[in-house]
Amino acid sequence: MMSLETVYQFFQAPPPRQLNQKLAVCYVSSILLKRDSFGSELIHLLERDYPAYRLSDTVLYGALTFLEAEALVESYRENVAGRGRPRRMFRVTMPAYNRTKELAALWQNYVSNNEVKTARKA
Repeated sequence: MMSLETVYQFFQAPPPRQLNQKLAVCYVSSILLKRDSFGSELIHLLERDYPAYRLSDTVLYGALTFLEAEALVESYRENVAGRGRPRRMFRVTMPAYNRTKELAALWQNYVSNNEVKTARKA
């Protein structure tokens, strides 16, 4: 049941926002510019570094598929000790480095602008 207290609580600690595919493309680009990564790590890093956001597997893999189709990233298999099958890793393609930097900048601007909006509301 809703009460005034629950309204205030919502604004004091809002639930995490789910990334859509467009934001996920930019977020993934920002991580892959720094280092190669794999799907579950990308989700973990988002939750650790940007606790106000969440990313579903479906949206993440849609973003990765898009980035591969656009030839901005490529995948490769990496054997991991103690893991039965190779892990699918992703990395930025060198010809697409500048374009990927642009996408990463969009993510940084988005996060910065949303933090400023949140701070202004408080």
